[in-house]
Amino acid sequence: MAELKAVHQDAADAGHRSHVSVKAVWRELSSVVKIGIVNSNLITTFAGMWLAFYFTGEHFLENLHLVFFTLFGAALVIAGSCAINNYIDRDIDQYMERTKARPTVTGTMDPRRVLWLGIGLVAIGEMGLLMTTVTAAVVGLIGMATYVFLYTLWTKRHYTINTVVGSISGAVPPVIGWTAVDPEFHIVPLILFLIMFLWQPPHFLALAMKRCEEYRAAGIPMLPVVHGFAMTKRQIIVWVACLLPLPFYLFSLGVPFLIVATLLNVGWLMLGLAGLKMKDDIKWAKWMFVYSLNYLTILFVAMVIATLW
Repeated sequence: MAELKAVHQDAADAGHRSHVSVKAVWRELSSVVKIGIVNSNLITTFAGMWLAFYFTGEHFLENLHLVFFTLFGAALVIAGSCAINNYIDRDIDQYMERTKARPTVTGTMDPRRVLWLGIGLVAIGEMGLLMTTVTAAVVGLIGMATYVFLYTLWTKRHYTINTVVGSISGAVPPVIGWTAVDPEFHIVPLILFLIMFLWQPPHFLALAMKRCEEYRAAGIPMLPVVHGFAMTKRQIIVWVACLLPLPFYLFSLGVPFLIVATLLNVGWLMLGLAGLKMKDDIKWAKWMFVYSLNYLTILFVAMVIATLW
């Protein structure tokens, strides 16, 4: 009887270890591909695709194959790009609190495997996008190349404009979504691109203010590191102000959407201007960062909801 209990206990322990191991592997993979970034970008990809269906008169349920290949392809291209970024940045990630526990830094994952994982994910993702349109695949490739080569390998380590260059790749997902349905030029995907492009500098500059000393230790020339908080705050306000007219180019989504989008923009601008008088720059940066996250989610969800009325 005792031996039987021992056998059951060993089996239970083995099952527990297996469960823990699976969770650990998933946690490391999620860190390597930056699953949070993938998820947030899929929101904007879906919104771009949804609006393409709306403006072209196509039906969502009749094109579920496009939905699958678009989201599948975009997710893998973004995840693969992030994995390659992790491979490249493993030497500087150790200096930052939010990145020092990444598997490429701790050594729990072989950096070369991470690199090949990233390349493989991008390749499979591109094949997925090719199942929609060639244009979508090209846009995805442009986003990857901008993020890996122009941002990670070049400007991130040398110029304060790195945030602006990185914003190009971050603005690509809604365009992937649109072009997967309609590869022809349209003003809507251009506006979606501009919204995402202009949203990113104030979002990441606020983060850079919060993590200023970490970026300084890593030798990354972020704007607050090189030019200080006062300059950074003025830059953030300018970028936010540039967002103000863009919702009006999407007037066909209706007045309720324009009201929501404008209130979001005005609220963000007012919060930004308040920072000129606040003495606690880090507290203000945290507020701006949190606002930017909510701004993006609310704005793109509002775009989808506006088409349902």
